[in-house]
Amino acid sequence: MFDFQEIVSRLGETWPCWVVTVTLVVAAVIDGLQLKVPNWLTFPMIASGWIYSAAFSPYAGWEGLFLSLIGTAVGLAVLLPPYAVGGMGAGDVKLMAGVGAWMWGTVTLYAFAVSALAGGLIAIGMVLWRGAWEKHKNQFWSIINEIITVKDPEKLAEIAAERKPRMFLLPYGIPIAIGSIAYFAWSGMLG
Repeated sequence: MFDFQEIVSRLGETWPCWVVTVTLVVAAVIDGLQLKVPNWLTFPMIASGWIYSAAFSPYAGWEGLFLSLIGTAVGLAVLLPPYAVGGMGAGDVKLMAGVGAWMWGTVTLYAFAVSALAGGLIAIGMVLWRGAWEKHKNQFWSIINEIITVKDPEKLAEIAAERKPRMFLLPYGIPIAIGSIAYFAWSGMLG
């Protein structure tokens, strides 16, 4: 039976996750169309996550702000290494930091793990669809070799920038949205 009061009550508990979910969908659509997650979306997401955590979360006050800052740091930390070597855009990193600002550290880490799986599957699907498996397999091993041997993030970023025009680009906001929302749903955070 349809219980409107129960739905409203549950939405009252899960609204922060829904805010993040809607923001992720918007980011994925924009990234899919423009290959960029804009600052006008990511910066307010991060700042509003801090405000929510400090003022309205179950741990409102310094504790909530601290948890939000830890989540933001986790979101940055998981994607800064690939960004540093030219593997993704800054908007993707800030988007994951926004997830962390709202959802805090542990959830962000799990959402990232599912997002990484989604990104890997999408990337493999793109390569197979275009029939370029051999080219990208060789490119993958070349990148791994560069990371092992070069070790200088600035030099790696230069090499990646030179290679970028020859690669298929994956708008990573899409896997972040798919993976994060899938984790939220799987863990019952959406209601």
